[in-house]
Amino acid sequence: MKVLKFGGTSVGTPQRMKDVAALITADGQPKVVVLSAMSGTTNTLVEISDYLYKKNPEGAYSLINQLEQKYLGHVAELYSTDEWRGRTTTFLQEEFNYLRSFTKGLFTSFEEKVILAQGEIISTNMVTNYLLESGVNAILLSALDMIRTDKNAEPDFNYIRECTVAQLTANPGYQIYITQGFICRNAYGEIDNLLRGGSDYTACLIGAAIEAEEIQIWTDIDGMHNNDPRVVEHTVPVRQLYFEEAAELAYFGAKILHPTCIQPAKFAGVPVRLLNTLAPQAPGTIINNEMQRGTIKAVAAKDNITCIGIQSSRMLLAHGFLRKVFEIFETYKTSIDMICTSEVGVSVTIDNTTNLRAIKDELKKYGTVSVEHDMCIVCVVGDLATQNVGFETRACNALQEIPVRMISYGGSNHNISFLVKAADKQRTLQALSKTLFNA
Repeated sequence: MKVLKFGGTSVGTPQRMKDVAALITADGQPKVVVLSAMSGTTNTLVEISDYLYKKNPEGAYSLINQLEQKYLGHVAELYSTDEWRGRTTTFLQEEFNYLRSFTKGLFTSFEEKVILAQGEIISTNMVTNYLLESGVNAILLSALDMIRTDKNAEPDFNYIRECTVAQLTANPGYQIYITQGFICRNAYGEIDNLLRGGSDYTACLIGAAIEAEEIQIWTDIDGMHNNDPRVVEHTVPVRQLYFEEAAELAYFGAKILHPTCIQPAKFAGVPVRLLNTLAPQAPGTIINNEMQRGTIKAVAAKDNITCIGIQSSRMLLAHGFLRKVFEIFETYKTSIDMICTSEVGVSVTIDNTTNLRAIKDELKKYGTVSVEHDMCIVCVVGDLATQNVGFETRACNALQEIPVRMISYGGSNHNISFLVKAADKQRTLQALSKTLFNA
C-alpha cells in the first residue's frame, strides 16, 4: 500500500479537490491519503486565535464568519447532489459553531491548538464526502486516533505503529483511507500538532508504521531541483536522492521538504517520492537508501544567517574552551549550523537570533566577540566523500570572484558549505550552477 500526502495548495479549491480525488482513484489500488488544510485556512485560524489571546472576541467572530462563508461557497461547486451538499453544509455549520464557542471562555495555548486542528478536520471531511458521493469506497480515519507525541514532543513511534495498524485492520476492504496531516495528540491526550514538517511528517510516520510500498509527497513543483529556480535559470529536477542528501538540501533551504520529516521513512527503508499535482505525469524525485557515487546532486541556500566570532589568546591549548562556548548556545537552545576554529578563535553561525544579546554577553567572558548579520549559507550536496578528489576544488573554483566568509567541509560526506553575504547569494548560486551543472 502507498501513502500519499497532498498539501494546502493541492486541496486549495473545489476543483483542486476534484483533481486530487481523480488522481488517488485512477489506478484503483488501495492507499492512505494524508491531507493538509485548504491553503490559507491555517493562517486565518492563527489570526482568530490571536484575537482571542488579545481578548477581542468580536474580531475573532468576524473572521470566523468570513471563513464560514468561504467554505459554504465551496459546497455548491464541489458537490453535485442535494444529499451531499446538505450533509457537508450541516457539518460545516457545526464546525463553525464549535469555533464560535471559543469566543466565550478562557483562551490558552490548549484552545489554540484545538482551533488550529480544525483546518485539517474540515478539508478531510469535505474530500471524503466528495469521494463517497462519487461512489468511491472511502473512509475517514482520524489522525487523533493514530498520531501521538511523547513527553519530549517527539513522535511516539511505537504507539503510532500500533494504532495505525489497528485502525487499518479494524477497517478492511476500503479503497481510500483519508486522514489528517499535521495534527496529533500529545502524551497527555490533548490535541496538539507536529510542527516540523507538518503533513509531510504525518505521511512519513504512517508510511513507516505500515511499511508502505512508497510515500508520495505531492506539491506544486516537479520534485526537488538542483538549485533554487526562483534565483537561477534552467534548473532541473533531481531524479534520485540519497536520504542524507535530501535531508541536507531540506535543512539548507530546499523548501519543498522539511529535513526532519523523512527520518521515519529512512529508518524504515521506505522510499519517498516528490511529485507535482499540476503535472502528475512528471517523474518527480525519488528519495531512498541508494547512494549514487561520484555525483554532485544539487545546491541550496539558507537565508537569515548570523555569524558570531570569538577571538581569545587564552584559547591556545586551553582545554574545555569549546565546551564552554557550546554550553552557552545549549543554555539558550540555539542551534549552530557551521563552525570553524583556529588556534586563537572560533566562528559559528546561527539562524535563530532570539537570544543573541544574552549569548553575546556570555561569550564575552571568554574573548572578544564580533557579530555579522545578513549572511547566507550555500551548500553543495552530493557524494563528497574524501576519496572523490577534485569535487571540493570545483566548488571552490566556482566562487573565486565571491568573498567567502567561512567554508565547512568534512563534517559530512554529503555536503560542503560556504558562508557568504546575503547580497552575494544570487551570484553564488549562479556561479555554482554554471560550474557544477553547466547551467
